[in-house]
Amino acid sequence: MGAVEELIALYQPKVGGEIHCGPWLTVDQERINAFAAATGDRQWIHTDPERARRDSPYGATIAHGYLTLSLLPFLTESNAPGFFERNYPGMRLRINYGLNRVRFPAPVKAGSRIRAKTHLNQVDLLPEGVQFTYLLTVEIEGEAKPACVAESVVRVVP
Repeated sequence: MGAVEELIALYQPKVGGEIHCGPWLTVDQERINAFAAATGDRQWIHTDPERARRDSPYGATIAHGYLTLSLLPFLTESNAPGFFERNYPGMRLRINYGLNRVRFPAPVKAGSRIRAKTHLNQVDLLPEGVQFTYLLTVEIEGEAKPACVAESVVRVVP
């Protein structure tokens, strides 16, 4: 059995289940401001705490939805040292193939803590490797609704 077949055999029993819960991360105003500067999205609901306290339905500034999305590599620990080798044995390369669906059900207020849970939805054999489809849910500490729900497609190649 080759590396690809071994990887599929390793993950097939995990389909439908949670395979990872990442660390909590505080999304502070400094991070929100840095993202606003990097993207040019300086809308007041993100960058003006006084106005947001006064005029926003949330009573505080909120993180950009795309900031939350961009934090997924950290929140899933997918770029942590050793993660690739532990989770994709026998593979040499991982490619973010895309997102099938992304939603932002609840805002992340400045100062909130978030974390991501990863569910394995599907594992598929490809001619060049293995494709994984994950459901990623970014939770907000103390909130009922998640900040982000995204279906991510990742390919690994031997």
